[in-house]
Amino acid sequence: MATIHAEPQADSSPAGQQQIINNLSIQVATVNGSGSQTANLVLLRAIFQMGIPVSGKNLFPSNIAGLPTWFTIRASQHGFIARRRDSEYMVAMNPETAEEDVMTLKPGAACVYDERLNLKRLREDVIFYPVPFDQLVTPVCPDARLRKLVRNMIYDGILARLLGIEMEEIHKALQKQFKKKAKAAELNWNAARAGHEYAEKNLVKADPYKLERMNATAGKILIEGNAATALGALFAGVTVVTWYPITPSSSVCETLTEYMKRYRIDQETGKATFAIVQAEDELAALGMALGAGWAGARSMTSTAGPGISLMAEFVGFGYYVEIPAVIFDIQRVGPSTGLPTRTAQGDIISTALLSHGDTMHPMYLPCSVSECFSMAMDSFNLAEELQTPVFVMSDLDLGMNTWMSEPFEYPTKPISRGKVLSAEQVRQMGGFQRYKDVDGDGIGYRTLPGTPDRLCGWFARGSGHNEKAIYSERPDVYVNNMDRLAHKFETARTKMPPPVVVHGATNEVGIIAYGTSHWAIEESLGQLRREYKIDAGYCRLRAFPFTREVHDFINRYERVYVIDQNRDAQMLGLLRLECSAEEISKLRSVRHYDGLPIDARSVTDEIASQEGAN
Repeated sequence: MATIHAEPQADSSPAGQQQIINNLSIQVATVNGSGSQTANLVLLRAIFQMGIPVSGKNLFPSNIAGLPTWFTIRASQHGFIARRRDSEYMVAMNPETAEEDVMTLKPGAACVYDERLNLKRLREDVIFYPVPFDQLVTPVCPDARLRKLVRNMIYDGILARLLGIEMEEIHKALQKQFKKKAKAAELNWNAARAGHEYAEKNLVKADPYKLERMNATAGKILIEGNAATALGALFAGVTVVTWYPITPSSSVCETLTEYMKRYRIDQETGKATFAIVQAEDELAALGMALGAGWAGARSMTSTAGPGISLMAEFVGFGYYVEIPAVIFDIQRVGPSTGLPTRTAQGDIISTALLSHGDTMHPMYLPCSVSECFSMAMDSFNLAEELQTPVFVMSDLDLGMNTWMSEPFEYPTKPISRGKVLSAEQVRQMGGFQRYKDVDGDGIGYRTLPGTPDRLCGWFARGSGHNEKAIYSERPDVYVNNMDRLAHKFETARTKMPPPVVVHGATNEVGIIAYGTSHWAIEESLGQLRREYKIDAGYCRLRAFPFTREVHDFINRYERVYVIDQNRDAQMLGLLRLECSAEEISKLRSVRHYDGLPIDARSVTDEIASQEGAN
């Protein structure tokens, strides 16, 4: 909700107009390849450094430079970080989309634009600020080749003046962005100052929006989800990374490569203590990861929906032979190659049941960069404890956008290798049977290749095998093995993190969501209470298979809305597979699948409509 302060300040807002403090979204519309990402990230960080909760969403094209790109920055004194459906401020720099962009603004919004576009003619209910960007950038950047990369920094200075962003914080953010590139930092700083000076002399503020220093980000960090994932894998002890580049997952392994080169080099020999391999395709990448997992390494790969499809055969192999590996799926819009730079939760059902035959796979469902970090670590332990491929289901919004977070907790939980036998243990037992359920949890004991005793060997077969890992096509042997694997999946249920549950004041309406939908739900809960008197309970799923708490939540409420960022209500489908008929009758669907991150207003409006509250 907007917080409106009644006391106007004469130097920064029109007379008699109430100021709206620290509650607005800024949408920057530029072209791909113009250097706008630097200007946008500097703006985001400067607001963050002023202590204001902030989030950034980058909407960029999947193909060539010169196509439209949008970047949305949301500042919220209440800490809401989901995407807003509307923007209060726009920077219109792209001639191809400028008119359409302006027409999407709500009445009373403000628009900074390149004066050549003459956008003021389009609407009388929007506040316009024309800026001669080319005229301002020429004296700042004599090199014409660099001007297109520098001119965007001018709007940082313009917005700093109009909104009250402190130029000192712009400068600090620039220094951090360019690090050791002092000349580039100075060039961009001069452009920002030119924009600020122009606005100070020529633009009369006519809108009520302003940013003021807070103390809500002290001690927090800014990081992308894929970088957090890579950091979690590093702390988990990963030693083998196999991958094939694919948007939006590539930066997981690219960032992890940088971390490994920095922290995984033997100090005495100078040699790497890890292996990172770019495979010829996603199927090969997973095959290598499974081979490494069989050999005893902690191994992983990362991919997106098309790669998940290609991995189906090897995932089934890993499930049946029972080899640990971790697969990070940074989901995007599909099917086929889909829209690789748009976000979705589109691989939920396909991943849970991936491969041919009867297979079911554990999945972690992170909602934040901190969970990207912690669940990456947990996934390696789980893969070895269960001896199976484990998936971590992120998405483009989480993986490729910059998020505000508390610093990650340093891990104190020891690494768990699961049921791995040493040669001495095998000798004491007089041998072992690889696929025998000794403890009643469906998980057999394993040895690692090279364990120095002939009793420790076993065949890793993709075809039928009995408890001793000996080839068999007997029907009863196959049934027994599949039943044991199903029982192991029930054991997995006891190892998965339970949902985060917050109950409402009544038992009428419940909401189930997962992943990045959480941030929209967090905001929507307040909207439903204020506007429709609907005090809903909320269950945030963190993993599949579901734990008992999920069924308890459904049974508590009369109607339960399941939020999906996909067309086919995939999480609702998974719930239906595990729920009773009575539980299924309570489930309703709210779906969002346009490729943009889900927003609170869409959730609120849809639930209110289905509740008949409109």
